[in-house]
Amino acid sequence: MRLNEIGQQLRAFRLESGLRAEEIAARLGVSRAALYRYEKGEVIKLDTVQRLAELLKISPLSLLGIGVEYYNRTIGFFERLRQLEESADQILQISDPFCYLVTSDAYDELVARAYTELAELAGPERATQRSLGEQVLEIMLSRKRTYQHRRPGIIAMVSEAQIERVLKVGVGEGMPLSDELRRSARRVASEEMGRIADLLDSEPMGLQFSVLGAIEPSSHCAIMRDRDRATLAINPFRADSSYASATGVAMVTSAPEAVSSHQRVAEQMWRASAKGPNAARRVREIIAQQGLAMN
Repeated sequence: MRLNEIGQQLRAFRLESGLRAEEIAARLGVSRAALYRYEKGEVIKLDTVQRLAELLKISPLSLLGIGVEYYNRTIGFFERLRQLEESADQILQISDPFCYLVTSDAYDELVARAYTELAELAGPERATQRSLGEQVLEIMLSRKRTYQHRRPGIIAMVSEAQIERVLKVGVGEGMPLSDELRRSARRVASEEMGRIADLLDSEPMGLQFSVLGAIEPSSHCAIMRDRDRATLAINPFRADSSYASATGVAMVTSAPEAVSSHQRVAEQMWRASAKGPNAARRVREIIAQQGLAMN
């Protein structure tokens, strides 16, 4: 286990815990600067790892990257995805209606507006919630900047049922949006699906999309591969999920049997899915049908 990887996971679990850096440092009896040095991958003692694990309520093995990591808050899980994508050469994604890394600025702007509305519903806690939303957005935007700089290969599959759902409800499906913002959310969803249709038509190098017809995936997951390993992330949180509520448990593991099992299922779905202009035509048909239904 490399020190920088322990540091990365420490940061993800710290965000997951909801504790501030100064709170953790105080309980450990170290300075905040020392905690940040741990997160940067500087030397950390095993007894400190043990104490951190107890404080964060996780297994020391999880902090050392052995076994399975669990996250039930979007901020911790999105930070862990950011770290994994930072070194990934290939990303295989199943079952999110959008591939966040290639979404437009309009998508991020809509999510930012949704987070602002969500914070306003928090009453006296609105400042805290607004700060949390800003942290999540910054992690998401950092993921996108990393992708634009590194350009790992992406293979993404989405089902027709998911496309229909997101067009009907819009971006930010699980968030309580105002009527005006919900209309904007539907418009942005339609635009993003149009972008996916364009990508299916043009088939740019390094980006492969396909559409699943009768097959409805039962889980959302991504497999990220770099030179040394493959890592599986089982993901209940969409990129436009609410930052404020726990709606599932995300899992991250590099266990070979877990990765290979999901890889086999992904390969079967890929072979059965529509690709290229045929898939693009089907996506545009669904967009048109949903547009007529909404009118």
